[in-house]
Amino acid sequence: MERRNLLKVIGAAVTATAVGWDEAAYASEPTMTTIVKILGTPYFNLLGNSLLSTGQQLGVQCSMIGPPHVDPAQQVRLMEDTIADRVNVIGLVPLDVKVLEPVVKRARDAGIVVITNEGPDMDGRNWDVEMIDNTAFGEAMIKTLAAQMGETGQYICIVGTLTTPLHNLWCDAAIAYQKAHFPNMSLATARFPGADEIDTSEQVVRDALEAYPGLRGVIGFGANGPIGAGNVSRSRHLEHKLAITGFTLPSPSRALIENGAIKEGFCWSPIDIGKAMVGVAKLVLTNADFHTGMEVPGLGPAIVDAANKRISVDRMLTVNKQTFDALIATGL
Repeated sequence: MERRNLLKVIGAAVTATAVGWDEAAYASEPTMTTIVKILGTPYFNLLGNSLLSTGQQLGVQCSMIGPPHVDPAQQVRLMEDTIADRVNVIGLVPLDVKVLEPVVKRARDAGIVVITNEGPDMDGRNWDVEMIDNTAFGEAMIKTLAAQMGETGQYICIVGTLTTPLHNLWCDAAIAYQKAHFPNMSLATARFPGADEIDTSEQVVRDALEAYPGLRGVIGFGANGPIGAGNVSRSRHLEHKLAITGFTLPSPSRALIENGAIKEGFCWSPIDIGKAMVGVAKLVLTNADFHTGMEVPGLGPAIVDAANKRISVDRMLTVNKQTFDALIATGL
């Protein structure tokens, strides 16, 4: 991999010098480039820093790249470039597993290890790493939304894209639980894309409030979805009329939680994801024996589903007024 391409890290203007570039170490240490869904968001800023620091600890030369906007085709092009760079490992947070499947196969055919996150159904990868039980995660969101809505009224769901694997899995789980347990609630319309970008989420919520005057709830499954919805709620003084939940990090959503626009959300730590992806990559490269209870560097014991090539831990976090100070103190 060319030195100029080593660190295309989200919005932080990190340089090779800043992470301790060492030509001799680069020649002897394995290389790992992680391709994420979008650059410049708080979530991926944390993930990128964690990849770099964990790589330094474990002796893996890490970098992170991604498109400036949500676009599966750009992820494919970045994958192709990374294969040409002859890295040892590709990390991947996929936007569309079907679109990426052929290029993941090409990476594996080239002898490159592929570690995914948020890609439990990504064919061809070595291992997928997950921080949560995905069904329980979606169900937690609809439960807190129902409590805020008094278990009645219309709500909408905003995913990153209509093909983003986990967002749609969580959305499916939430809707199924609502239908089974909260019959007086209903999904106003089909799910919307846009939850990875604040501006897009804001526009979705503005349009939905106009189209569905009785709208009472929003679930944003991408980390910027609840923030975009919360911004609209705060600007229109709807804190007591519009329930909002979803995936949200405590620092970016703090002001909205403090004023009540977002009463409760859920997340896991992207810092832990960085540790897990590099840790699993290192284990693969050293031909480790994968089994339930094995220690993943930086995470501790993990559950290993060898048949489905999935490694998981249970690290769901609840974000609300009672928890955000402690969570922010951990770096979130």
